[in-house]
Amino acid sequence: MLMRIPAVLLGLTLILSRQGTPVPVPQPPVAPQPPFDEWLRGVRDEAKSRGIRDVTLDKALTGLEPLPVVLERDRSQAEIVETLDKYLEQHVSAKVVRTARERRSAQSAVLQKVSAKYGVPPGILVAVWGLESNFGRFSGVRPTIQTLATLAYDPRRSAMFREELFDALSILDSGDVEPAAMRGSWAGALGQPQFMPSSFLLYAQDFDGDGRRDIWKSTPDVLASIGNFLAAKGWTREQAWGREVRVPDTTLQALAQTAPFQTEGCLARRQMTVPLPLSEWKKLGLRTRTGSPLPDADVPASLVSGVKRYFLVYPNYQAILEYNCVNAYGISVGLLADATGSGAAASATTGSGSKGSKGSKGSKKKT
Repeated sequence: MLMRIPAVLLGLTLILSRQGTPVPVPQPPVAPQPPFDEWLRGVRDEAKSRGIRDVTLDKALTGLEPLPVVLERDRSQAEIVETLDKYLEQHVSAKVVRTARERRSAQSAVLQKVSAKYGVPPGILVAVWGLESNFGRFSGVRPTIQTLATLAYDPRRSAMFREELFDALSILDSGDVEPAAMRGSWAGALGQPQFMPSSFLLYAQDFDGDGRRDIWKSTPDVLASIGNFLAAKGWTREQAWGREVRVPDTTLQALAQTAPFQTEGCLARRQMTVPLPLSEWKKLGLRTRTGSPLPDADVPASLVSGVKRYFLVYPNYQAILEYNCVNAYGISVGLLADATGSGAAASATTGSGSKGSKGSKGSKKKT
């Protein structure tokens, strides 16, 4: 479904003449932005009216200036056209898998506790951690308040980033982090899970019990925050994300009739088929990656297609897409989790998966 851009976003409104010809009607000029320091005073006043303390605002906003490199990054985002297969080669490489296994082993105790509380398998937690911040090795260096103030002052997406700025100030006011330590991406994403400030306020956890939700340095807090996010987005305990499959050419040629693409949601969802029961996919000739028959299960599954690789994704996959609605990302998370030995396969009869908190030993019959 194509989204039509309202004409007002193009600086004009179209009306129809009696002949039906679109006639541009000039719009009043947009009021120029006030100088940054004047704009910032308005931000401070509003933040204070929202209950943020003066001492926090003094630390965060005094002497603040726009950060030109942030706008440069925002303006120069290149559209990277990469196939699903190629993306998987790079992001689920042998080196990445080896690191994921090492991190899972090193953090096994906390992973078991987080998985038991939130119902998300250790492998999924480690995979998201790895893809978001290279297992905590890089979570961004940009000062968050300065970054968000720059983006909020810029008229392109001012309203969105202004709210994120107020949320970031609320985080500082809570004492979870000092302004100098609040750093992240050029777009304002925070810490190792790369949460926007609004997501931090909703999902960040103090799992180590030190009184702070430290997603920058505390691995327990990081992993628990990821688990809490996925659980809140619908991850179902003891169910799988999906699996790689073989698809007959005849089935691929008939997909438009048997299982057309979805028509709603983000691009990733519109690039997958409508869900069918796993048993129906079995009737259509799909097999496991190793060539074994699929089980007769009723778990709903959608097909995601690469160039030469194909995947059936289950309801839990939707929770991964809430983190980043790109199929290359979602499939990478699932495959990396599987490669660490996490229980990520589903029961043949009910569609429920291996017990994530038990690791690979929890696996039963697989879908």
